[in-house]
Amino acid sequence: MPILFSRLIHIVQSFSKVERLLFYGALVIFIVSGAILAIEATDEYTYKKPLPGGRYSEGFVGQLTAINPILTNNDIDRTISKLLFETLDALSESIKDDGKRVWTVRLKDNVLWHDGEMITSDDVVFTIQTIQNPNAFSPLFTTWQGVVAERVSEKEVRLTIRTPYVFFNDNLKDLPIIPKHIFDHIPPTNLRLSEYSIEAIGSGPYKFDSYQKRKDGFITKYTLALNDHYYGNAPLIHFVDFKFYSSLEDLVAGFNAGEISGFGTFDPRITKEISRSHVVYSLLLPQYYALFLNQNSSLPLKEKNVRLALDYAIDRKRIIDEVFLGHAITVSGPLVPGSSGYSPSVNVPKEYDPTKAHTILESSGWKPNSDHKGIRTRRLGDAIVLLEFTITTPDTPLLVKTAQIIRENLEAVGSKVTLDIVSIDSINKDIIPSRNYQITLFGNITGRQPDFFSFWHSSQRFYPGLNLALYQNKSADNLIESIRQNSDPEKRQSDLTTLQSAIIQDYPVLFLYAPHYLHITEPRIKGFDAKWVLTPAHKFDTIKSWYINTTRALR
Repeated sequence: MPILFSRLIHIVQSFSKVERLLFYGALVIFIVSGAILAIEATDEYTYKKPLPGGRYSEGFVGQLTAINPILTNNDIDRTISKLLFETLDALSESIKDDGKRVWTVRLKDNVLWHDGEMITSDDVVFTIQTIQNPNAFSPLFTTWQGVVAERVSEKEVRLTIRTPYVFFNDNLKDLPIIPKHIFDHIPPTNLRLSEYSIEAIGSGPYKFDSYQKRKDGFITKYTLALNDHYYGNAPLIHFVDFKFYSSLEDLVAGFNAGEISGFGTFDPRITKEISRSHVVYSLLLPQYYALFLNQNSSLPLKEKNVRLALDYAIDRKRIIDEVFLGHAITVSGPLVPGSSGYSPSVNVPKEYDPTKAHTILESSGWKPNSDHKGIRTRRLGDAIVLLEFTITTPDTPLLVKTAQIIRENLEAVGSKVTLDIVSIDSINKDIIPSRNYQITLFGNITGRQPDFFSFWHSSQRFYPGLNLALYQNKSADNLIESIRQNSDPEKRQSDLTTLQSAIIQDYPVLFLYAPHYLHITEPRIKGFDAKWVLTPAHKFDTIKSWYINTTRALR
């Protein structure tokens, strides 16, 4: 070989200058062509295959409080607990019902907790009874009232409900199971204080590994590792870190610095602050925002034509374009497009037509009054009533900006609008429970199935009910009750369509938009393909398909 190489050099040296240039040019073409052919052959006969390994880091603003899934009440806790704990549906070999009030659940064999203990029916019964204990203060308390859980055998549980409820199966799908042998000796009032609310022992694909905190107690990092005892297909990514920041600015700076692999947000304006290469996934959730109208606190709002005019006056497209940079969709009824039971035939998007709003108000007797700076008034009995409203909204940038645009829209058709911007804590603890508002800009999460009871049944008009519009319609009540009990899918859907139409035509609420949830990651994170998620935490439902490392394999 050295002799051949030496002769080749000797031959090249004997070339003239022009011959050498031609030779080197041909050699470069040969090498480049060969490389291209090799790449094409590699692409044709091999493919990139996900390889186990790697580490994913998710950033959050705020702190985890209790990673006990029956106590979680914020997105941070819910997200982490979803990776640590499995639901009853996932742990079950079969779930059968008698079509009315009794469900029988059989657990899978040889399914273990992170510490190696067997998962049994005792854990299921204990979980439900703990949720039902008012001293545990579980957010799931209302959902599981009236359910009787009985141990049939080590692997079998019988669940009985008071009255037929067709959506109960969905409650089972969402029920996380906690270990009795860990929590049985802890008083319900102390569950949040237990060290196991941080160093959790669950049954999910990941287990607790470690956490770091500052001297002031702020947890900066929480790490999960693959669960060695996991019964199902293990995720490809071996470690998941959750890193916590004090502000959104710090979180974005952390992403730009490469401290985290990804994060989630409802605020698309954040994407303008990202300087690092990234991918944005826009996800739809079953939740919407609307103006909930308290007709009891406003004479003008009692008039349907006023409510109709206000609906025409709102420029939803402008809100979506300016506030959400296009990352939202308009909503025209009590269900978001894509939700179970959604009826396109009755959910017709409301057009923005301020001229029509003016016409409706004029024909209804609401005239501009020069004594009140042009604000429309109408005589009701002996009084002159102004077309004026107060909109109460949580003090968050997206909602405040939304409220400002709505105020501008409504004032343009002759009303006076005052914005009452209050803290999220105040609106949740004081304003909503007391129904102390004329109009509130608020969100509604419809959930997995279209059970309208909490949000639209007249019995739920006051706290702790969630009927924020204090909506009363006897026909709607009857439909809601029928939907909850009717096991015939066709009849249930027919009732759902009629119910959606009734709510839309009554105008107790001015529906606005459903914002997209943005999942932002660095490009090296592959395999994320969700388009619709139940909550932000559910984006991790697909984590088993995520991967970082790859190798090439023959086709």
